[in-house]
Parts: sequence; structure tokens; C-alpha cells
Amino acid sequence: MKKRLYKSIDNRMIDGVCGGIAEYFDIDPTLVRLGWVLFCALGGSGIIAYIIAAIIIPRRPEF
Repeated sequence: MKKRLYKSIDNRMIDGVCGGIAEYFDIDPTLVRLGWVLFCALGGSGIIAYIIAAIIIPRRPEF
């Protein structure tokens, strides 16, 4: 089965980007969220990266 990156439906706080990345790499979503916070704190570009990811990463299709 081919692995695809989607926004999470279950593990979402704002838009599901961190939850989707965590599901893709099979890690805890809290670790991904902490990484985003550090990325934002170290230069502020994490906010822009999150907005871009929220636009680019598709939602999982509902069947």
C-alpha cells in the first residue's frame, strides 16, 4: 500500500497538519507539535511553514 500524507481527522488541534505528519511517520503527535513550537520560537518561520502546509496538504477523502 502506498503511503500518503493527509491532514489528520482524529488528531487535530488547529487544522490537522501536525497530526497528519505524525500519522505519516508513525510517531506521537505531541512530538510533532513540540517541534513546530520550537521551529516557531527559533525564527518565526514556523508560522509561515504551518500556513503553507495547511494549504498544500490535502484532507483525507471521506468514503
